[in-house]
Amino acid sequence: MSKTGNIFLVGLMGAGKTTIGKLLAKRLKKTFIDCDHELEHRTGVKIPLIFELEGEAGFRDREAALIKELTQRPEIILATGGGAVLRKENREALAQNGTVIYLNAKVEDLWLRTQHDKNRPLLQTADPKAKLTELYAQRDPLYREIADIVITSGQQNVQHAAREVERRLREILA
Repeated sequence: MSKTGNIFLVGLMGAGKTTIGKLLAKRLKKTFIDCDHELEHRTGVKIPLIFELEGEAGFRDREAALIKELTQRPEIILATGGGAVLRKENREALAQNGTVIYLNAKVEDLWLRTQHDKNRPLLQTADPKAKLTELYAQRDPLYREIADIVITSGQQNVQHAAREVERRLREILA
């Protein structure tokens, strides 16, 4: 783990970054920040509205500025947005300022977790499951590129996933 003590969670929407991140923060006594929620808090609007008004590029600009700032804080657990890895500067900031954990889940599991969530603008399409498949194919190599640890977050419960993350962190610290 880096000298900052930071842990950054990456993965597609529905992989469990927020849920597992909150649990890890409590267990490891670190501050938890969800990048998307922080962005909504700072702008005063939901992410779908940012997408509607500024497009995906405008959202990604805001996200990149926030990631640059947040990765400089010490002792945090940061749940990034699923697309944060699309920008090279985000991947570099994450990889250089903490331990990156990729929460990997099968598209079917992600679909089951996200199918009724209207707060995910990229899934508001005629075939959201196909969109998830496309996003997985595009982003999986980017997540793996910066990941120090890859955890399967599919069918296991969050307690088990958090324990697995802790176990793997201890391994790389040893």
